[in-house]
Amino acid sequence: MEFQFSDDQMALQEGIRTFCEGRFPFDAIPELEKEPFNRGIQGELAEMGIFALRLPEEQGGLGLGMADAAIVFAELGRRVVPGPVIWGNVLAGLIDGVATGEVIVGGLDHTLGTSPGPAMVEHGSQLDALIVLRKDGIHRIEASALDGERVKDPLDPLTPILGVPSLPAGERIADADTASRVRLEATTLTSAFFLGIAESTQEYAVAYAKGREQFDRPIAGFQAIKHMAADMYVKQEVARAAVYAAGCSVDDPEIGDPIRAVASARVVAGEAAMHNSRKCVQIYGGMGFTWEMPPHYYLKRTWVLENAFGTGEDAAETVADHIRLV
Repeated sequence: MEFQFSDDQMALQEGIRTFCEGRFPFDAIPELEKEPFNRGIQGELAEMGIFALRLPEEQGGLGLGMADAAIVFAELGRRVVPGPVIWGNVLAGLIDGVATGEVIVGGLDHTLGTSPGPAMVEHGSQLDALIVLRKDGIHRIEASALDGERVKDPLDPLTPILGVPSLPAGERIADADTASRVRLEATTLTSAFFLGIAESTQEYAVAYAKGREQFDRPIAGFQAIKHMAADMYVKQEVARAAVYAAGCSVDDPEIGDPIRAVASARVVAGEAAMHNSRKCVQIYGGMGFTWEMPPHYYLKRTWVLENAFGTGEDAAETVADHIRLV
């Protein structure tokens, strides 16, 4: 498959990248940790069309496809933009007010089956409603029904967690087929976010290697560093191809099996994000483990997203199942 950006897609990418670099620069992250997400940020993202990207124009959206959304979410991943942005995009057509930023929704994916008990709700204290994907459909739980306590030290400082002892059943607002569609779309956007992480960490690592000197020469000239940087570049390029192929397959299933394409993108992009963020920390050396440097934010967000909409192992099983069906 040959995927080249149109002029409109390049303009879309540039617009989102400019916004993210201006609104979420690394220097602002320490302050952002105090309150990673709020209605102000939700409103700004809504104004940029993040949530209404794929809504039809007659519903106030931009009428774009999943391939376009993948371009946008890769840019969000490059800046580890906080908030339940993936949930906002995939639920904008189901819940009034999400597309305009008036309603903040987060979610949990229980379609693979989750035993009753405690739940960890991302950005739980900021939500208006929690959406749970279950085998029988989509359920909405009002935020006022979530009786929980905020986790003191979450893994990702930009993803605060509300620990809830048990989840109410909630109101069923959509059927099982809709839940499957939403999960497929959300997995595609998660893979795009992974792609952005892989790209950004590769760029950070190369830039740092060019400026860091040992033995009176930049460490970028050392063969071991060159090999790591080359591997990172290959990982991101393979991930890019897989993610955009998945977006195109969701838009037009005649191109290929969208379930297999999305699962493949999830495996490849997830591995690229994990590999590149870890290598970025390694190339930074001792500085890579410090709070003041950017690599750890990308690695921690990758760990968090690794469990979103199934794990990489779950996606690999899906790929295997669909290969056997061919």
